Amino acid sequence: MSESSNRADVSPNWILQHPAYQQMESLGVEDSAQVHAAFLVYMDLTEVRQWKAVSCVRSPELQVILLEGREKEGAPVQTVLPLPAHRSLSHKSIRHVLDGGFPVLLCAVASDSTLVYQRMTDGLVTPDPPAGPFQDLGRRQHRKRRQKH
Repeated sequence: MSESSNRADVSPNWILQHPAYQQMESLGVEDSAQVHAAFLVYMDLTEVRQWKAVSCVRSPELQVILLEGREKEGAPVQTVLPLPAHRSLSHKSIRHVLDGGFPVLLCAVASDSTLVYQRMTDGLVTPDPPAGPFQDLGRRQHRKRRQKH
């Protein structure tokens, strides 16, 4: 078979035929944009980032699909909340996801399929110290003062 005939066999709606997409549709979430966003994030986590044991779960309270998985073998389970970028979140819905007990990643999905991940935490988290060979040279930056004439 030639390469061009192989391309003709692939349906333009391959996403609709993908088993993960069909499973997400069977969860009964009415927002098709959120289902599509969840599928794009699922593909990124499994195919690009190589996450392990990624599964989809319906949140009946929020009417969204959440993804759960491990960044690598033996790592803790993380919850990913995929949302189309145009959709807003309330404080109550964020609280509901955070109360699930797992670390949460919010993934904003733009209309051009760009994905932006943001880690959400319950409360304030101290940032990690900067990495690299930094040295405090003990010098102070002095500003020149304007002299009035």
